[in-house]
Amino acid sequence: MEKKVQVRPATFEELARINEIRRYVNDVHVAGRPDTFRPGFCPELEQVLYKRFEMENWVILAAVLEGQITGFASVEYLDRPESPYNLARKMYHVEEFGVDPDFHRRGVATALVEYMKQDAAQRGYPRIELDMWEFNQGALAFYENVGFQTYRRYMELWVDEKGEDACV
Repeated sequence: MEKKVQVRPATFEELARINEIRRYVNDVHVAGRPDTFRPGFCPELEQVLYKRFEMENWVILAAVLEGQITGFASVEYLDRPESPYNLARKMYHVEEFGVDPDFHRRGVATALVEYMKQDAAQRGYPRIELDMWEFNQGALAFYENVGFQTYRRYMELWVDEKGEDACV
């Protein structure tokens, strides 16, 4: 029988383990876009999680399977006021999301999304938003499979053959 994934807010003591998964996620991004992401996992990047943990408008979620942290999500609760361009919006924004590669395809990511859907609804956030990098086709397939839809697109145009901005 398949064991059930438990999702809950992380404890301070669990942040070190979550940073191990974040390091893996960072390595995926470095491999996919070495022109954008810094290799390694510097102390400043590690500390981001600890800073968010202390903030009222953030929650760090932990997915637990077989007694260990197997995935996480870093979520910001955003309340954007009306502007000349946009109506006021409430967003449950997933800033970071990751699953330990040893636990892929075991329901960890799906359990995180299901928890976030319930949490967002209970907090009065009408939608969950996230962004992802186009190279990460596995993540795209997963997100679409659980119901996410593209509503905005970022595009780029390299101005020289090396893929570097000629103005730099």
